[in-house]
Amino acid sequence: MKLFGASKLVAAVAGVALMTGLAIAQQPTFFRIGTGGTAGTYYPVGGLIANAISAAGDKGVPGLVATAIASNGSVANVNAIQSGAAESGFSQSDVAYWAYTGTGLYDGKPKVEDLRIIATLYPETIHLVAAKSAGIKSVKDLKGKRVALDEPGSGTLVDARIVLAAYGLTEKDIKPEYLKPGPAGDRLRDGALDAFFFVGGYPTGAISELASSSGIELVPITGPEVDKLLAEYKFFAKDKVPAETYKGVGATDTISVNAQWLTSAKQPDQLVYDIVKVLWNDASRAALDAGHAKGKLITLQNATNGLGIPLHPGAERFYKEAGVLK
Repeated sequence: MKLFGASKLVAAVAGVALMTGLAIAQQPTFFRIGTGGTAGTYYPVGGLIANAISAAGDKGVPGLVATAIASNGSVANVNAIQSGAAESGFSQSDVAYWAYTGTGLYDGKPKVEDLRIIATLYPETIHLVAAKSAGIKSVKDLKGKRVALDEPGSGTLVDARIVLAAYGLTEKDIKPEYLKPGPAGDRLRDGALDAFFFVGGYPTGAISELASSSGIELVPITGPEVDKLLAEYKFFAKDKVPAETYKGVGATDTISVNAQWLTSAKQPDQLVYDIVKVLWNDASRAALDAGHAKGKLITLQNATNGLGIPLHPGAERFYKEAGVLK
């Protein structure tokens, strides 16, 4: 009887352990992706990626629940990754480099040494959008004008200051406002603003809507000032917005940085490996191609371009297996 009782007890304990194990296995893993304002490019692209890698679809990472979260952009996302408020986030390559090295915007601040890259996504174009009535044909023409530079904590604000400086201007030379492209576009349409900066993939919804409803000018960012800027800041590259990307706007020379998907070195290697593997499968490819104009530029071949900071080990392992990284 004692032996029989002991057997029953062992069986019962084993059963509880099995059920507990199943319960643990079934608990979802949450993976937040910090993006940007809802009118920009980060937010819709983040939503596409979150849907692609989540387990809700049978081709996602088992047990993973990924969500795209609106934010103030690059700097805010780096801070969220550092603090643990988000597992990952999008950032401009310049901001990521400054954070990791403790230079530029992060000069005098502690280095964010745990910052790692999941993937380079696509080029982010610097847009300088002006009202047709403002008479702005060059960056130099911004002097004395009402110009929105985006919100504090955004990569756009950092780059706008660099561009202004390249042409010998500071915020004291303009009438600065600190607005996201959505509200900035509204003010420009209403005649309360002359121009605004936006860094993001083209076409972006807020600018497309503005071009269709009231017409805009895209101001070129080019000339010897830009050549000097490119020599000093290696994370910038020459870029061109094709004609009719925005209604009524001709081809416009400008510059760009890379959009990157970042995480922390503290995230498990296997989890990041699984996420990257799903990101580049056929189902995700189809979703990216169909979901947003920038989706076609998010490719495995570009994923390791212009890194600037280390890849996450889980991502690095996949890219080596896929043959895009030596």
